[in-house]
Amino acid sequence: MRLVYMGTPAFAIPPLEELLAGGYEVVGVYAQPDKPAGRGMGMEASPVKVFAQGRGLKVLQPTSLRASVAHQELLSLGPDLMVVAAYGRILPKEVLQIPRWGCVNLHPSLLPRHRGPSPVAYALLEGDETTGVTLILLDEGMDTGPVIAQQEEPVLPQDTAETLTDRLFYRAATLLVRSLPLYFRGELEPQPQDETRASYTSKLTKEEGAIRWELPAVSLWRQVRAYSPWPGSYTRWRGKLLKVMEAVPLPWAEPGSLGMVVSLESSAMVPVGVITGEGVLGLKRVQLEGKQAVDATDFLRGHQGFVGSTLPS
Repeated sequence: MRLVYMGTPAFAIPPLEELLAGGYEVVGVYAQPDKPAGRGMGMEASPVKVFAQGRGLKVLQPTSLRASVAHQELLSLGPDLMVVAAYGRILPKEVLQIPRWGCVNLHPSLLPRHRGPSPVAYALLEGDETTGVTLILLDEGMDTGPVIAQQEEPVLPQDTAETLTDRLFYRAATLLVRSLPLYFRGELEPQPQDETRASYTSKLTKEEGAIRWELPAVSLWRQVRAYSPWPGSYTRWRGKLLKVMEAVPLPWAEPGSLGMVVSLESSAMVPVGVITGEGVLGLKRVQLEGKQAVDATDFLRGHQGFVGSTLPS
């Protein structure tokens, strides 16, 4: 069985690792082209590329899969199956038709819920108690292909988009190697998705990270987790960007204006919080522009006047 694997970020490594451990012949690994990074803007390879090269695998990085050269190169690999995990590109129809067993995709949600580019962030934003991973047979739509297998995963109160994504792709790796033999033997028949239950996500933007204090504290707590590490959740204080790295929602019965920073001396959890549209968002860890991220207790020691100030919404 000749496999081509497509993936780019670090969390896409576990499925590839499991395929290799399972004895599959990975004849090529596709990753996004190297990108400039760091202060010197030197070219940096993606984690999947670095991993694949370390295993002696053939790595390909076309800028487009629609180009005839890239198409011919893929054809020459003769894949029986293609596995896609956070590759970062939609595969054109002519690519989907190449492998005889099709192209399967690992999607970090329980499809048809949270189709699109930001399923993990949306699961956190919407307060889902359970999410999961889905193995689908790709078609020309956006995560609309028939479902081969699924596995649920609980969303923990301390989860961020980063921790939940990492855990989901480890689950996906296990689901993949467990499901493929059954799929090849015809014991797993891909099932169409229920379109009446479909929901969609959109690509996150930097602007979405701006904190709106008129929202309930619970919603802002979900935002802080969903946008970690990117685009982050931020406000401004004394003209500088203030990132909220960790937070917790708390009840608030005392008077105060929206966005006011209040002392929470009676709370054993956090020393300071901000009044929101409903409750108070306790600040556990923050980062002021140009500084390192610190616990809120340490931040208060070095920044007089923070308590009692009003943060913009």
